[in-house]
Amino acid sequence: MKLLTFKGGVHPPERKELASSRKIEVLPPPSVVKIFLANHGGAPAKPLVQEGDTVKVGQKIGEASGFISANVHASLAGVVRGIEKILHPVQEKPMEAIVIEKAEGEENWEFITPHGDFNRFSPREIVELIKEAGIVGLGGAMFPTHVKLTPPEGKTIDLLIINGAECEPYLTIDHRLMLEKPKEIARGIKILMHALGVKRAIIGIESNKPDAVESMRAACQGEPIEVAVLKTKYPQGAEKQLIYAISGRVVPAGGLPLDMGVVVQNVGTCLAVYNAVEHGIPLVERGLTVTGKGVKNTANLVVRIGTLTSTILEHVGGLTDDVDRVLFGGPMMGIAIRSLDTPILKGTSGITALTADEVKGPTPRTCIRCSRCVEACPMNLQPYLLDLLAKKRLYDQAVEQGLMDCIECGSCSYICPSGVEHVKSIKLAKKVYRALRGGGKK
Repeated sequence: MKLLTFKGGVHPPERKELASSRKIEVLPPPSVVKIFLANHGGAPAKPLVQEGDTVKVGQKIGEASGFISANVHASLAGVVRGIEKILHPVQEKPMEAIVIEKAEGEENWEFITPHGDFNRFSPREIVELIKEAGIVGLGGAMFPTHVKLTPPEGKTIDLLIINGAECEPYLTIDHRLMLEKPKEIARGIKILMHALGVKRAIIGIESNKPDAVESMRAACQGEPIEVAVLKTKYPQGAEKQLIYAISGRVVPAGGLPLDMGVVVQNVGTCLAVYNAVEHGIPLVERGLTVTGKGVKNTANLVVRIGTLTSTILEHVGGLTDDVDRVLFGGPMMGIAIRSLDTPILKGTSGITALTADEVKGPTPRTCIRCSRCVEACPMNLQPYLLDLLAKKRLYDQAVEQGLMDCIECGSCSYICPSGVEHVKSIKLAKKVYRALRGGGKK
């Protein structure tokens, strides 16, 4: 059988075996959480609580402050100890986080109402429930889900694609969810189909997860939901690459999936949608993988949003003596955190602790114009040229060459025999360009 794929990409060591056999555990509620009001793409939520307030699990503590924004809910029952400014791992600047200290005794919950069998709700009511629940893309981007489910007037969606590729090395939480929660994920897919009014959905899963393929096919039997087997290649799960591999549709430069009649959602997001719509549970926890040779024990865990990294690492036995860095996410697109007291976000799909041996790469040298980065780029860009223009601060020329179309997947840096870190200079150039233009679209 021919495997679906896209042009370009790389084949880094998968390292899935470190955690893929670990069944999902539920981490006990921590003693404290720090929940960023910027726990999503777009504008930070507005705080609804203040120091000294008592809150329930699931209570809304931050309200969406615009169309592209999301609600934030308490992930612990306890007392608000204040709103602190702490370093945000994605924004890389101090941002407000609500600090909640756990109360003694049994937890009190606050659920979304109404909720129940999704068939009783109209598409618009489902979108409102998802918005109320604060659900965002759990694959890492954290884009508010209700926004994706609200295409502009004149845009027609006819295909829902579910991302079960999990192409990022080391990470295995989506794999485990497809093995352990397939019926719930399938139900979440049907809810999303109802909200969008589409009659067809396709789940894309890489060929290195044959058990997940079979699990999801069994769960979707008799439903208008197909399972497509994708070639194991990075970044197979990137949105535009996934759309092309599955449907053959090409999202143009500067365009969005909805321009091609497609909406993409992650399998973890589907599970969160199911929990919110049918059980009234807002997004207060998520699954993540703890992995890498820098941790004493690997695990797949369900963790409350805002739990400190140190608390999670303590649960798995801590770090090894030769750990070099700790990432939110995997080694290709992950973000190195500066402190182990950094709280997890809604989009934290993994905590990867790498040893010096795992991060060792070639000594950086001068680019030899071998064009391997061009061959590997899934966006058909010229990374060596973007790197050169970025270093020369020729930002307008870089934009003309597709700077803002770069998805920062790291394929170019990985494949480069000279050890040139194209992504580092490209990321910086994008930040500077946005700042010079007073912000703007990615």
